Amino acid sequence: MSQFDTWPQLTGAGTDYRLKTWDDIGAASVSGHVRALMRTCWRLGGLPEYAPLHLRAWAHTLGYRGHILTKSRAYSTTYAALRADRAEHVGQEAVPDAVTDVSWRYIGSGHTPGAALLAAGIAEDLEQSRRIGADARRQARGG
Repeated sequence: MSQFDTWPQLTGAGTDYRLKTWDDIGAASVSGHVRALMRTCWRLGGLPEYAPLHLRAWAHTLGYRGHILTKSRAYSTTYAALRADRAEHVGQEAVPDAVTDVSWRYIGSGHTPGAALLAAGIAEDLEQSRRIGADARRQARGG
């Protein structure tokens, strides 16, 4: 029995923990279809042309790097209510070791000014590397 066999499967779209090895995919408590998608992400993540996508790091969410559990405040319930209902369903008084944060607030989006400069520099470096690579390929072909 793997350590993952005791972890609850909370979604139909992957797992709520990262996969570290190929064997973790086999041990995950998911359907055969989801397991096949995870294995595809893992295989593609090993190919050089897909390295920038970091698919192995995101195989647990089927390659999607966003939040796989999104909810609308207007049309949904709270995570606290879901945890309480789940605890009641399994016969517990409370979910042990549950950590909650009840004071979320928006603090902004995008890069800080310093991070924006770094990102612009990285983008310039990547573009220059692409140009150098294209020139090298042209010269190798005799053009």
